[in-house]
Amino acid sequence: MRVVPEFRGEIGAPFPADFRAAGVLLHLTSLPSRFGIGDLGPPAFAWIDRLAEAKQSWWQILPLSAPGYGNSPFEPLSTFSLNSALVSPERLVEEELLQADDLRDGSVSAESVDYDRVRPFKERLLDLAWDRFRQGSREDLRPVFETYCHEHAEWLDDYALFCVLKRKHGDAPFLDWPAELRRREDAAMHYAGRELGAALDRLRFEQFLLDRQARALKAHARQRGVRLIGDLPFFVSLDSSDVWARPELFLLDRECRPRFLSGVPPDYFSSSGQLWGTPVYDWNAHRQSGYDWWIRRLRWLLSYVDLIRLDHFRAFAAAWHVPAGAATAERGEWLPGPGAHFFSAARQALGGLPLVAEDLGLLTQDVYELRDEFDLPGMRVLQFAFDSDENNPFLPDNYVANTVVYTGTHDNDTTRGWFESLTAEQQENVFSHLGAAVKDGGNVAWELIRLAATSRAALAIVPLQDVLNLPSSARMNVPGSTAGNWRWRATEQMLCDPALSELRALTEETGRAASAAPSKGHLGATEPPASPPAGR
Repeated sequence: MRVVPEFRGEIGAPFPADFRAAGVLLHLTSLPSRFGIGDLGPPAFAWIDRLAEAKQSWWQILPLSAPGYGNSPFEPLSTFSLNSALVSPERLVEEELLQADDLRDGSVSAESVDYDRVRPFKERLLDLAWDRFRQGSREDLRPVFETYCHEHAEWLDDYALFCVLKRKHGDAPFLDWPAELRRREDAAMHYAGRELGAALDRLRFEQFLLDRQARALKAHARQRGVRLIGDLPFFVSLDSSDVWARPELFLLDRECRPRFLSGVPPDYFSSSGQLWGTPVYDWNAHRQSGYDWWIRRLRWLLSYVDLIRLDHFRAFAAAWHVPAGAATAERGEWLPGPGAHFFSAARQALGGLPLVAEDLGLLTQDVYELRDEFDLPGMRVLQFAFDSDENNPFLPDNYVANTVVYTGTHDNDTTRGWFESLTAEQQENVFSHLGAAVKDGGNVAWELIRLAATSRAALAIVPLQDVLNLPSSARMNVPGSTAGNWRWRATEQMLCDPALSELRALTEETGRAASAAPSKGHLGATEPPASPPAGR
């Protein structure tokens, strides 16, 4: 078997010459488990083992942070927090912080995530674990916990206080809190910290446990020769600890209300554009701090993954600023982002740029130039390729090697659903590229997988839904919609589907198969240096 060059996350392009690899896109929440949601425990470890058996060397997931409105992982309550719903109950039993009987009421056999049921169950387990820890269980963890709290105090203290105050005020947005808390006046903050001390420690302990589980998952992936691709949202939620604690980093008025909202103008996802409603950045303030907050974001995520997909990469060149109060994103203005200055600072701080640029949407030449200046791989999505234009950048003939190709992403319909929604004329255009055999009853999703695998792109990533040829009901997200997203789950039977064996055969056939797992789990990926506490 051909051994492909090893990924090392070095300065410049993360993919060396002649690098060819393959992987699967599947969010943690979509894994099967007995607790109604995929998590950081045995189901994720088993999935990594299945990926290794299928010769897949990459697993791409969605953001890991605590989700905000609509359960969207792209609107986190804190960019540095881990989602408490991802905690593994089985691992807490193994850690001797829970007993097996504590898990008895949590069994949920659902094909989609019921967040209203999952969250209270996981919170109850975390409360039990915290109570037992306080009562003396696992005394050996106490110094480890204290070290974690000290090393992460920069964001952890703000996040814990934000969550506890939010709960105390009936889950109201912080903009509706009393003025002294909204403005973080010293006396009010001191009193809140003293009054709520035990509850704050409970939130810190939750993040400590999640951190341990996420690091253990990454270690297991490395041992099996699988690398993890994480996803970093460009924006954060307005109602987040990030905005509450660091309002000077965003374009806000004196009452901390946004002067502009984020979004994109009309494109192939939405005829009226997408109004995301998150605040936009004050890049002058970030530049003056040496992009400290952003670099800490990258370093934090690299603790849990090997490579980061930079969501909405085009905003590093320029972002669409929609005036506050607008009903849609149709009216706005492109305003400059931090550009090359940011990536130079990040490369110096991190020792490299293990990043993938999500270079989709309405792009201008400056976006491509920024991507190429730092040799960042771009993204190509095959569902966008078939419009009869021979120069379409999503057609494989037009790829450069330093590219990650997808059949579709979490924002796309499944390939089967996408194809079934096309007009007869559009389907004929797809057939003209894929061949007559497909027209006679072949699997269009699988033919796109084959097209991705045979392309010159360094890395080919396929959503599990496409591997299994699932219909639109398995779609993860519909951009511009807030109902029913982020809920799809795979079943255990799906993960045993023969299609995974077929994926292995195709991966080997196209020279993308993972080589044998390196000894001691070392993959050579850049490990981010420890982050010293930074001042405000």
